[in-house]
Amino acid sequence: VLARDVGGPTESVRTVRLADLDPAEVDMRTLLIVGSSQTRWVRRGEGGDTVVWTPRRYPEA
Repeated sequence: VLARDVGGPTESVRTVRLADLDPAEVDMRTLLIVGSSQTRWVRRGEGGDTVVWTPRRYPEA
């Protein structure tokens, strides 16, 4: 999750896979949240918000 200028007039939040991330997009005004292999995401409705979560419990190996 890339969140830039959070709470500011140009706030933007988007979800991108780490492999697809362009490091030039991250600066001092950007919050970068990195999930795990268990992190899931789903888009709600057509053009809706993306919800990202990581389960608290992992299946036993």
